[in-house]
Amino acid sequence: MAPPELVLVLNVGSSSVKAALVAAGAEAGHHQAGLEGGPKGGDPSARPWTGERELRGEPLAQVLEQWLLPQLQPWWPHIRLAGHRVVHGGETLTRPTAIDAAVLAQLRALVPLAPLHNGPALEAILWLQAARPSLPQWACFDTGFHASLAPEAYTYAIPESWRRRGLRRLGFHGLNHQHVAETVARLQASGQGPDQRPAGELRLISCHLGAGCSLAAIHGGRSLDTTMGFTPLEGLVMASRSGSVDPGLLLQLLREGLPLAELDQQLTRESGLRGLSGLSGDWRELRDAAGSGHGGAQLALAVFRHSLLKGIGAMAASLGGVDVIALSGGIGANDALLAEELRAALVWLPPFTLLTVPADEEGMVARLCLTASSQPRSVQRQGTPA
Repeated sequence: MAPPELVLVLNVGSSSVKAALVAAGAEAGHHQAGLEGGPKGGDPSARPWTGERELRGEPLAQVLEQWLLPQLQPWWPHIRLAGHRVVHGGETLTRPTAIDAAVLAQLRALVPLAPLHNGPALEAILWLQAARPSLPQWACFDTGFHASLAPEAYTYAIPESWRRRGLRRLGFHGLNHQHVAETVARLQASGQGPDQRPAGELRLISCHLGAGCSLAAIHGGRSLDTTMGFTPLEGLVMASRSGSVDPGLLLQLLREGLPLAELDQQLTRESGLRGLSGLSGDWRELRDAAGSGHGGAQLALAVFRHSLLKGIGAMAASLGGVDVIALSGGIGANDALLAEELRAALVWLPPFTLLTVPADEEGMVARLCLTASSQPRSVQRQGTPA
């Protein structure tokens, strides 16, 4: 039997490349949620190949050429299209979008707003254009899921002239937050959910906790609030990103003469868990070090938990309560101790269900791109109502 049509998904970040071939007819839910930290599994036939490669300082183009290209060689006749996870889509790129010259120009303009992610994603798009010029490419944006935010949720209290420039909260990790919301909805529909109410009535807090961290308050499958803002720097403590800090502190550093480039470097690459611990931004390493009495690691974990608990409280307020808290991402879906700590710290909330949902940005990208590519060209154009 001939292999099914496939979608090539590239998820390129600052330190790694994730790639997957997803069968065009694969159902959602390759990864399953674990109730109260229960077992997780999936259908391996939905992904005939997946791979991840850390960059370790190597040029991205070299890794794509020497690692990814040979892996894909046998599959090219069956690959229907390629989809890319792009972190920042700005105000206008909110839907899965076919990549052409105009879209490439927009993506270049957005690189400074998410330099750790948008730059490498753009480089991967251009590499694939050169390698397979006839292959249709699509971009899916982490900001897109949060396009449903109401003005009171996305507006900063800044001068009107700034707001007219599009300086507003956009939110990120939307592809995985959407995956989490759809997973919880499927659990409800199959009778495995936390209660008997329709999925649309559940108040869900999706917690994407990994190298980057953000929360989303979700009701009826729509994002109502989120912790990240105009860039992926706002919000929770992260591996090397500071999360929210007093803008006055930053102004003070600038007054003291700190160069802008150094401020950017320190906030994005030298802060967060790495800056707090003085040791590492790796969660597992910090867990081990904290258990051995390392004071910096203990402080980093404590500040992270405090930031996370404040964020959960804020999202619960935006939802008017909470029925489900779903932990996802490399930390959220894999650290059972963190789940226990959160359950103990959130006893003040009314009863809620705690889920773990493995991240699946690649599957979400494939499903969104397939749906979008099957629509008429007039509907595919960015900004056309769904």
